[in-house]
Amino acid sequence: MRFAFLFFLLMTATAASSADIQTVRAADPRNIANGLRIPCEGYVDQPYVVVTSNGDWVCTLTTGKGLEGQPGQHVMSTVSKDQGKTWSALVDIEPETGPEASWVTPLLTPYGRIYAFYTYNGDNIVTLPNSDKRVRADTHGWYAFRYSDDAGATWSAQRYRIPIRVTDVDRCNPWRGEVCHFWGIDKPKVKDGKVYFAFTKLGKYFMLDGEGWLIESDNLLTERDPDRLAFKLLPDGEKGVRNPALGSVQEEHNLAPLAKSDLFCVFRLEGGTPGQSYSRDNGATWSLPEPMVYGPGKRTFKTPRACPKLFVTAEGNYLFWYHHHGGKRWGGRNPAFLSGGTLKDDGLIQWSEPELVLFDPNPAIRMSYPDLIERDGKFWITETQKSVARVHPLDRTLLDGLWTQAVATNVCLRGLLLEKANSGGTPARPSVPQTFGDLSHGGLTVELWTQLDSAAAGQTLFSTMDETGVGVRVTTAELAGQPTLFIELGDGNRVAAWHTDPGVVKPGKLQHTAFICDFSSTVLSVIADGVFCDGGTARQYGWGRIPLEFGEVKGSFHAFLAPSVKGLRLYGRALRTSEAIGNFRAGAF
Repeated sequence: MRFAFLFFLLMTATAASSADIQTVRAADPRNIANGLRIPCEGYVDQPYVVVTSNGDWVCTLTTGKGLEGQPGQHVMSTVSKDQGKTWSALVDIEPETGPEASWVTPLLTPYGRIYAFYTYNGDNIVTLPNSDKRVRADTHGWYAFRYSDDAGATWSAQRYRIPIRVTDVDRCNPWRGEVCHFWGIDKPKVKDGKVYFAFTKLGKYFMLDGEGWLIESDNLLTERDPDRLAFKLLPDGEKGVRNPALGSVQEEHNLAPLAKSDLFCVFRLEGGTPGQSYSRDNGATWSLPEPMVYGPGKRTFKTPRACPKLFVTAEGNYLFWYHHHGGKRWGGRNPAFLSGGTLKDDGLIQWSEPELVLFDPNPAIRMSYPDLIERDGKFWITETQKSVARVHPLDRTLLDGLWTQAVATNVCLRGLLLEKANSGGTPARPSVPQTFGDLSHGGLTVELWTQLDSAAAGQTLFSTMDETGVGVRVTTAELAGQPTLFIELGDGNRVAAWHTDPGVVKPGKLQHTAFICDFSSTVLSVIADGVFCDGGTARQYGWGRIPLEFGEVKGSFHAFLAPSVKGLRLYGRALRTSEAIGNFRAGAF
C-alpha cells in the first residue's frame, strides 16, 4: 500500500511538472505556434515583407492550393496595418489560372512604388525537351516583375521581363539556353543608389549544377517608366559564383552589402555547410567560394540543405539564419538559429556564436525562407513551414547580445540560484536551492569552471542525483575515443544526456563549460570556453534533444562537487548563448 502511495505521488509530481513546462512552452515567443499567421491558399513560401512610409506591412508570397511545384502555383500579396495581427485579403500579382509564377521578392522604392520580382513560366513549358511527361515548371522561364503604386492593393496590369544574359550554365540546361532555368530567394538590397539581388541559374534539371548570379540596376529606385529600367547581369563573363569542388548543389544565393565596393554572398550546399564568397568590385568579380566560416581562421558553419539567409539592419549590423548542424539533406530545419555579424576593418564579417531563435516542439516540423522586418528599432522575423507562414517578434536584447558578444564580460545575474567558488582539496556538499530543477522558467543551466588532473572517464564532477534517479549529474566521459564532459538529467522515469564535443576537455587547463538545458525548446546545448559546440567532425549535431514529456529534475538539495570543480553557478533558467559567453569572458571566480 505504501509503495502504491509513493508511486502515485511520483506520477502526480511528474504530471504536474510536465504541465508546467507545457504552459511555459505554450507562452514561449520562440515557439513558432505563437507567431501571427500570414494568409495563404494552402502551400506557402517566401513570405517577404516591405514596410511602407506609413508603417503598413506589404507581404509578397508564393502560394497555391496544391503542393509545392504543382500547377496553379502563383504569387500574391497581402497587407497588415497592425504589425501582423490582421491581414487584408490576398491579392493576385499573377493569377493561379496562368503559367506558374513563383519565388517572389519585393522591393520598396523611395517614392513608394513596390516591385515584385519572380520566376514566371512565360512560355508555358511543362515538359522537358523530347518528352511528353509533365514536370515541375516553377524554376524556368522569365525573370518577370510587376509593380504596385498603391501599397500592394493592386498590381500593374502589364507584366515586364528582365533580360537575362545567356551564359555557359544556361547552354548546359535541358533547353540549351533557349529557356533560362533558375530561381531566386534574395530580397533586393540597396547600395549607393543601386539595387542588387542574387539568384541561382541551374545547369541540370532538377536543381543541379547551381551557379550564383546577380542583377544590378542603377535606376530602379528613381526611374518611373518601367520600359526604361536598366538591368545588368553580374559577374562579368560566362561563369557565375561557383566552386566545382563544392559539388553540384550550390543554390539560393543571397547578398549583403558591405563597405566601399564590397558585397558578401552566401548559398546552400549539400555537404553540411553553407558556402560564401566576397566581391570587392560591386559584383563584377568574386572570390572562389568556400565553406562559410565564423571569421578568418575560425571553424565552418554547419547547416543542412536549407536556406541560409543573410540580413543587414539599418544600423549596419548583420544577421545570419541557419540550423547549426551538419545534415546533408533537406531535413533538420528545426530549430532555427541566428548569428550576429560585425564588419571588421579588413572587410570581412566576424560572426557570433548562435542563439536559438525559433523552434517547434515537434522536431519533424520544418521552417525556412525567413525575412527580417525592421521598424523604429524593433525587429520581427517571418518563416514558413510550407503550409503555414507566420511572423514573430524578436527580442532586441537577444540581437544586441549577438552583436556585442565578442566584448561581453559581464556575469549574468538573472535566474542565478547558486554561485560557489571551490578551492578545497576534498569534495564539497553545497546546499542547492529547492527551486533548482523545477521547470517553472523553462529550464536550467549548470556552469562549471574545472581543472582536471586527469580526463579519465567516470569521475563525478557535480551531482544532485538522488537514489530515485531524479536530479542532474555531470561526469567525465569519452566519445569517439576522446575525453568529454557528460551531463545527465533524470526525472525518475527518463534520462536525457549529452556530451561536450570530443577534444574540448584538456587536463591541467582551467576550463569553462555551460550546460544549457532548455526544456521549453527541448534543446540541450553546451557552451565550452565560449564556443557553442556543433559536433565537430565526430557528430552531426553539437546539441541534443530533451524528450517533450520530460518532468522536473529536482534532486538532492545537497549537491556533490568534486575538488576539480573550481567554480559552480546554477541557474533556474536556460541561459542565452551570449550570457554564457559573457560569464566565460568574465573569468573564473
